[in-house]
Amino acid sequence: MELFNVISSSFGLQFTIVLVLGLLFGSFLNVVIYRLPRMLFRQWQEECQIFLQETKDKPAEKINLWGPGSHCPHCKTAIKAWQNIPLLSFILQKGRCAHCKTKISYRYPLVELLSTLILLWVLWVYGFTLVGLALGALSLGLIALTFIDLDEEILPDNITLPLLWLGLLCSLQGSFIPPEDAILGAAAGYGSLWLVGHIYKLLRHKEGMGQGDYKLLALLGAWTGWQTLPFILLLSSVIGALVGLSLIALRRHTLQKPIPFGPYLCFAGFITIIYPHWLQSFYQWIGP
Repeated sequence: MELFNVISSSFGLQFTIVLVLGLLFGSFLNVVIYRLPRMLFRQWQEECQIFLQETKDKPAEKINLWGPGSHCPHCKTAIKAWQNIPLLSFILQKGRCAHCKTKISYRYPLVELLSTLILLWVLWVYGFTLVGLALGALSLGLIALTFIDLDEEILPDNITLPLLWLGLLCSLQGSFIPPEDAILGAAAGYGSLWLVGHIYKLLRHKEGMGQGDYKLLALLGAWTGWQTLPFILLLSSVIGALVGLSLIALRRHTLQKPIPFGPYLCFAGFITIIYPHWLQSFYQWIGP
């Protein structure tokens, strides 16, 4: 506790710690974003084979969040520790593999930089406090969900549900909102999108929204309360529509191809948490 008090008393030390942690967590998020969906797909495939009593395919290479070690996806060469320093290695290697010189995706430094900036943002707004630490965990989870949904169009329960429970637990301490608002927010968040998705399925006879979106809005409701849900839905819908229309105009998307809704929910939820006065302005604007 004394160490925590020392850190809390020095903004320069806080900044340095958050900067380093942001880069390290960002590097780990790249692993989560790439590997977690593949781990889940393999698990689901094995479960389906067991249920259907089918012969199992040849076992795939064991993969988890801790192993095997990082390697170039093109030449399969193992990445040494000094070649895996967040941001710095990408810059020094000019965005290319040190062995085969294949270009490295800009996604990796982007996630590392985004994680660092958002954690510094949380530090600036909430300080090095338990509330700030909780919001830091939520922010990192939302980043992972955003990029996983963009890549694979899934929102893993492995990330969504723990963050939902964390939000409910934080409400018990009065960190953000009262427990009753958090519980109602989680229930209303899930129920509202479930109702929309169910009506769409009845009218169009096909799924219009994944259940992961229901759970994600329940997560956001648990952190922000039921009162924020109209603002989150409106903001995410407007941004999603603008992005979708832009992609269609640029011929990079078609009306037949679904657009993941999760990233826009994550963005709208994060903005609502960091800048709650936007919510007040919204209700004043639509009020009498």
